[in-house]
Amino acid sequence: MKKYLAVAIFTALAAPAISHAAQEEDTRWYVAPFGSYVKTDSERNSNDGWGGGLAVGKMLNSHFNAELKGFYQNLGSVTNTLDLTADDSELAGGTADLQYFFFRDKFSPYAVVGAGAANTSVHGANAVGFLGEAGLGLTYEICEGLFLRSDVRYRYNNNFNSNLSNTASSDDFHEMVVNVGFVLPLGEKAHRPEPKIELPIAKPLAPTPVADCSTQDSDSDGVNNCLDLCSGTIAGSKVDAKGCPISLEIKGVQFEYDSAQLTPSAKSILDGVAKSLIAYPQKNDLEVQGHTSSEGTDKHNLRLSKARSQSVADYLAHKGVKNKLTAHGYGESHPVADNSTEAGRVRNRRVELIWLGN
Repeated sequence: MKKYLAVAIFTALAAPAISHAAQEEDTRWYVAPFGSYVKTDSERNSNDGWGGGLAVGKMLNSHFNAELKGFYQNLGSVTNTLDLTADDSELAGGTADLQYFFFRDKFSPYAVVGAGAANTSVHGANAVGFLGEAGLGLTYEICEGLFLRSDVRYRYNNNFNSNLSNTASSDDFHEMVVNVGFVLPLGEKAHRPEPKIELPIAKPLAPTPVADCSTQDSDSDGVNNCLDLCSGTIAGSKVDAKGCPISLEIKGVQFEYDSAQLTPSAKSILDGVAKSLIAYPQKNDLEVQGHTSSEGTDKHNLRLSKARSQSVADYLAHKGVKNKLTAHGYGESHPVADNSTEAGRVRNRRVELIWLGN
């Protein structure tokens, strides 16, 4: 029995090191009625006994309970060694217990230690002595507000040289006690409030700005996208109110002196014009107009302008332009600048493309 006591005490002291994570804390008061079976020490010269009692306790936190317990136990018939009469041996007392729960759940195992005092009564003689207990137990939650509880304890009882020597062989007893009962918590369980999660307030998304076509001019022809019916106009073109091309002056196109032969620089410029016309979706017929300054006779200038416009039309067609191209010479009849100055005459010597049908 002393070995059992050492094991029980060690278990109680080591329990914190092997405990599980605590469940939600319950700190209610409770009452715990119970029945007991006592495996008596042979030194008592009595039978094993039965009894019961009541404990009042409090759940301190997720691991510990503290309670005060009172009990009564009948240890059975004891024979007086002097007159050989038999009578029951009774034990009544109380302890202060501390329980350590390894974890709290449906099944909740625990270790318990307790200390108190008990009065042993046999044949009218009484002896008050020390009582110490240590053991292991468990609770099972039957339903909300009702637990089944059972534990097995080693009990040490010392009656300090009592006057029970006529019935017992010793005043020092080592016994085993099995308790079975119920735990009835008082009041409702305090539920831990759910953690409040503060979610960031979502800021409303800024509306996606809607493109205002009236402020846009994708092809830079001077007509906004809302009104432009001919998008992608070739740069430099004159357009109508709907953004459709009317004419394009091909600036920088020069010819050999008094000839319709294109210079290398003129061919380079026309290469770019040809690419633009090929890429432009509108395939209207085009009039290639040739114009001259006022130098020379009207007849000569008219013939020269027609030849030069034809040279430009032929070159563009050769470069892959699919529009129908018609050459027309106007000589000096449509000046755009003053022929009395060299600068004006240079401007008047020009080639223009005219979109027919726009």
